[in-house]
Amino acid sequence: MRTRLHRLVLAGIATASTLLPVAAVGSATPPAPTATAHGSLGENFMWGVAASGFQSEGHAPDSNWERYIQNNPDWDRYRNSIDFRSRYPNDIALAAGLGVKVFRIGIEWARLQPTPDTWDENGFAFYDSVIDTILENGMQPMLTLDHWVYPGWALDRGGWNNPGMVQDWLTNMRKVVDRYASRNPVWVTVNEPVAYIMHEVRQNATVADHMLDEVAQAHNEIYDYIHQVQRGALVTSNVGYVAGAENKVNGPLMERIGAKLDFIGVDYYFGYEPPSNSVSQPDGSAAAPKGMWELPVRPEGIYYALQHYSEKFPGKPLWVVENGMPTEDGKPRADGYTRSDHLRDTVYWLQRAKADGMNVVGYNYWSLTDNYEWSSYTPRFGLFTVDAKSDPNLKRTPTDAVDSYRRIVAANGVPSTYVPVRLPSECGLVDPPASCDDPVTVP
Repeated sequence: MRTRLHRLVLAGIATASTLLPVAAVGSATPPAPTATAHGSLGENFMWGVAASGFQSEGHAPDSNWERYIQNNPDWDRYRNSIDFRSRYPNDIALAAGLGVKVFRIGIEWARLQPTPDTWDENGFAFYDSVIDTILENGMQPMLTLDHWVYPGWALDRGGWNNPGMVQDWLTNMRKVVDRYASRNPVWVTVNEPVAYIMHEVRQNATVADHMLDEVAQAHNEIYDYIHQVQRGALVTSNVGYVAGAENKVNGPLMERIGAKLDFIGVDYYFGYEPPSNSVSQPDGSAAAPKGMWELPVRPEGIYYALQHYSEKFPGKPLWVVENGMPTEDGKPRADGYTRSDHLRDTVYWLQRAKADGMNVVGYNYWSLTDNYEWSSYTPRFGLFTVDAKSDPNLKRTPTDAVDSYRRIVAANGVPSTYVPVRLPSECGLVDPPASCDDPVTVP
């Protein structure tokens, strides 16, 4: 994660037509249906934590994102992020202590292939050790092939504007698959492709429609290759869900890759933000809030995100690949909502979704630790907080949600008697029109 795609939409990167006006959902709220009973997610549910390569590792080689940071002097300097590269045994042990079954990481292309004609065995050896440590701690690795970062030499060739980018990409990714298929990982091919595209449009003048076609081709080809090498593999490309605009934002991508997804990977963070609730820019676009911690947190929206894809792909497994809540530099939120509150409330809605017939099989918390949020260390999402700007020791300090998540994992959910701290919002602020057509209530 996360400069959330929702934030990009609010900032006017997507066209205004991607945002549905509140008037479109009607002024009257239809009668609420009787709430469905909910309960445990079951002992086979795949609880996990998530991180990415560049955002956490530090000691970064030359890459598009190293250059983007250099080109934006108002961004936080990257330094060594939270130094996962040196501290991964401890971080993996922290995850194992939660009782989770899955640890998601990224495999950085820039670390493996420093020039077009050379491969760094030390880079592979690092990931060998990380993945083996995950396995030794009783967890399954979830490996992301592309979390928005590629080598500097690929940027010199034009990045995703380069006609040869897909083949360069596939050359690296096939080597990664060959190396790690025997460890039986779950695979994420490309993280949040539409958000990836928007960053490349902004930072490298990339042609959006061309990159969409290229990324879809890359996903589809590596999907086939993974299945040739790893029997029974589970492969996805996770989407950053945009409440109120999902069909328009991620629909074109899913049309291109939907046939080659073994499960639907959904990242969910924020509710709908009507344009009328934002300060308008001179060009008529909506201004983004000051920070991600000011975006609307509506945990019941995850129910609608899962419902959306359960209807689009009936019966296909649904896995929340990322979900969490930001704070500003780790300070208490102005609304008083805690990380524990948000986690328990979210799990409540996962259980409601499963009880209502949605095939929810997994959930990853974003993120295990705080990290570099694509320009800034100010947004904090970690179960364990890290002050990357001020603490030279990069101490991992548990938040209130650590014990909550441990209890949730042990019980495979929240109690059937649990009542969410944050009750459902007015339907037009959750995920219109679906959230008004069939609003959920708390028993």
